[in-house]
Amino acid sequence: MRSLGHALLPLATAAMLALVGAGPAVAGPAAQAGPRSEAAVPGATAATTGHTPSLAGGAAVDSTADAAALARYWTPERMRTAIPLDGPQSSPATAQSKPGPTGRPGSTPSAAGRTDTLRPLVTESAAVGKVFFTNPGNGLNYTCSASALNSSSKQMLITAGHCVHGGSGGTWMTNWTYAPRFRSGARPFGTFAAKQFRTFNSWISSSDKGRDVAMVTTWPLNGSKIVNVTGGHGLSWNYSHEQAMTVMGYPGNRDNGQLQWACTGTTRAVGDGRLELQCDFGGGSSGGPWLREFNDANGLGQVNGAMSTLATGGWNRSSYFDDSVKAMFDAQGSVT
Repeated sequence: MRSLGHALLPLATAAMLALVGAGPAVAGPAAQAGPRSEAAVPGATAATTGHTPSLAGGAAVDSTADAAALARYWTPERMRTAIPLDGPQSSPATAQSKPGPTGRPGSTPSAAGRTDTLRPLVTESAAVGKVFFTNPGNGLNYTCSASALNSSSKQMLITAGHCVHGGSGGTWMTNWTYAPRFRSGARPFGTFAAKQFRTFNSWISSSDKGRDVAMVTTWPLNGSKIVNVTGGHGLSWNYSHEQAMTVMGYPGNRDNGQLQWACTGTTRAVGDGRLELQCDFGGGSSGGPWLREFNDANGLGQVNGAMSTLATGGWNRSSYFDDSVKAMFDAQGSVT
């Protein structure tokens, strides 16, 4: 298996989205920082850990003033030159869970979509965006994808575990912010700083690709919560591996990751318990939502996966969403 990289294989099912002008260029890396306090959430399902995000200097992002400072850090130049993050590498020695249905299928409701935004002629969603962060391990800036997830807090996103934590031997990412419906430097809804991360313990300890999922509570921006600004997807779990899906994100091998792309098709099961779809989306698409019942009229659907890796032949893979993913939602969804 290859990681989410820079392959350039053709793909008939991907749809290119509306173009906007290119953004500015050039910036340097940020300083390093270590992780902060954590609190485990045990239970019958796979355990998760929460973490307060920090700036690259180590200070926690624990006030609106810190969130504003983070917005100033992410200049157009830094966003333009951030590196699309690859997915986790394959390793025969790496332990991996093999989740499957652990109960009855279930879904949470999506939030209302925006009605005042002109819909493009091809698939795009205001509730999908680009993520920017710094890896303390090397001080470089990277990008992933994420999407707004409806919950009681109205402040939550869903992304890949490797977009918030480096996995085995790594640490928590810093300078983490989300730009919904980013387009070549344009940020029509602003940027939303991370307030709390949550991912699986088995991702943190052993880079378990079966648990490469994270949920992120964000700070409100100018008093407005992310789901109330862009709309928010619902969550689905315990469904069949074979589902009609719309996969969305910012792959670095499509328009240099500057535009939102979509791929549609029917997923299939992988022997390790995950699911896959042949989208050939490279680095930077990590964390993008795999959506059941996507509605192009409002840009919303049911998140039933999150982009994780790219295998030979252009097959992208996602962790399977079971009761443990729903438990993560229950643990994080009311955090404000």
